[in-house]
Amino acid sequence: MSMIEIERLTKSYGDFLAVAEFNLTVAKGEFVSLLGPSGSGKTTLLNLIAGMTRPSSGTIRIDGVDVTNLPPSKRDLGMVFQNYALMPHMSVFENIAFPLRVRRVPKAEIKRRVAEALDLIRMPHVAARMPRELSGGQQQRISLARCMVYRPALILMDEPLGALDKKLREEMQIEISRLHRESGITMLCVTHDQEEALSMSDRIVLMREGRCVQVGTADELYFNPASSYVADFIGHSNQLPCTVAGEAAERLVIALGNGSSRQVPHPAFPAAQGCAAMLHVRPESANIAAAPDETHALKGVLETSMVVGSCIKHVVRLENGDTFLVQELNHRLRARPVLGSTVYVGWPADAAQLLPVD
Repeated sequence: MSMIEIERLTKSYGDFLAVAEFNLTVAKGEFVSLLGPSGSGKTTLLNLIAGMTRPSSGTIRIDGVDVTNLPPSKRDLGMVFQNYALMPHMSVFENIAFPLRVRRVPKAEIKRRVAEALDLIRMPHVAARMPRELSGGQQQRISLARCMVYRPALILMDEPLGALDKKLREEMQIEISRLHRESGITMLCVTHDQEEALSMSDRIVLMREGRCVQVGTADELYFNPASSYVADFIGHSNQLPCTVAGEAAERLVIALGNGSSRQVPHPAFPAAQGCAAMLHVRPESANIAAAPDETHALKGVLETSMVVGSCIKHVVRLENGDTFLVQELNHRLRARPVLGSTVYVGWPADAAQLLPVD
């Protein structure tokens, strides 16, 4: 059953469309991330769902109820913000208890629920502390506990980890995933950080200029991007302009700009002979060789090699001036190519995808 149903939702500011004809369904208990660059409409969409912004047109339903014109207080949802929004003059206990007191919950029940919430975030020892005595990660946990204590049907999060450093962000990604799993509450999270979206979400909604460009699991967006934009935004994508030259067995033959040809699996879009397209290759799917052969046809110069723990990232400058990133496992006993040497880039036939030109 659906927790959120959005139909043809639009928000305009004069001639500017912040959200355009947006459709989305989120199932009960699902964790969905709204991902995209700044200005793509993520926060506007979240504010529309929260009731803090009125839509120009369209419908929003939460748990089957049309809430399009209802105020935030009538939508049975909680919100977590980037800046924690804790009240500095109140203790941790008082901060978490606040939404229960507003709802006139009996004192004994408040005490029990706050204790449960602190146990859930694994911080039962901090009830008497003030927010200023806590780290950023601890304050964000308290913010989550305050949201969950009154058991809303839906929690909305706006860049919840944006104020934390890298190590704390990674720890909180694990923590939020655990809290979602144990509570079963539906969560919708805005982020511009693809790592956050990929690590925490059941599904990801990738946005661009107020529109949804693809919805899917992390694997679907990474391994089966619908467009060059998706491929480039999720992870790193080597993209080569090409032309469809014909067919061979169950594959398409494409011609690259250097005159070489490659076979690729049939794409999800109609690709007639002569049409322009983009060949998409992930860095970890590619490799380099010292001499050309059937699969290594892109000539270039090895410009940089960076050791990043268990892998090595090679940057190859192709003959046309473009760069091509190759990521290989760091085999310590294998000889590495010399910087400045001529190399040839290649990849298995099934590792490349043909995408439409954006």
